[in-house]
Amino acid sequence: MLQEVGFNDGVPISEEFFIENISGKHNEDICHILFPDWDLKKSLKFMDDKEAMFRRLASEQLKPVSGLNKLCKWIKDRGLKRAAVTNAPRPNAELMISILGLSDFFETLVVGSECERAKPFPDPYLEALKALKASPNHSFVFEDSVSGIKAGVAAGMPVVGLTTRNPEELLSKAWATFLIKDFEDPKLWSALSDLEREVIGADITA
Repeated sequence: MLQEVGFNDGVPISEEFFIENISGKHNEDICHILFPDWDLKKSLKFMDDKEAMFRRLASEQLKPVSGLNKLCKWIKDRGLKRAAVTNAPRPNAELMISILGLSDFFETLVVGSECERAKPFPDPYLEALKALKASPNHSFVFEDSVSGIKAGVAAGMPVVGLTTRNPEELLSKAWATFLIKDFEDPKLWSALSDLEREVIGADITA
């Protein structure tokens, strides 16, 4: 969205600048990067207007990543706990979850701005683990941004990186466990099959 809106009187934001400085970050942090000479109130007003524009476009254009419904069914069929963890503002997150038909899928929604620290710090994921009463040793994360991957790793969980928005090299450097192009990727389903076999094996030997 910021690439379309631009900043500094409409000067376009390049893809490289967006990936390096904006993608996955919390709005207040983005304000400091884009508007170092503006007071916080003015820059946050710009971001609020940008978010309102995003919600209008999302209502018309948001599409699920390929394989999302298949993955959600796999998770739900096995009774696994699930949380949505995002740096997006709550109205945006709730809208996207609703559009994708996932309002009843997630048990909790954690928003970075409502935590002591947003991603790339681990706080949002630690809040999710607490809400779900889950252990990081028995949890995993899907992320499509560098800050999100860093947050999941810092919270002690393996992170599957989605290359839908950012270059593979950057996601790998953030220590993603492995990368997938979408939720249909054979690497993902091979890993889930291996995980399921490990769980069954542990139950048998327990």
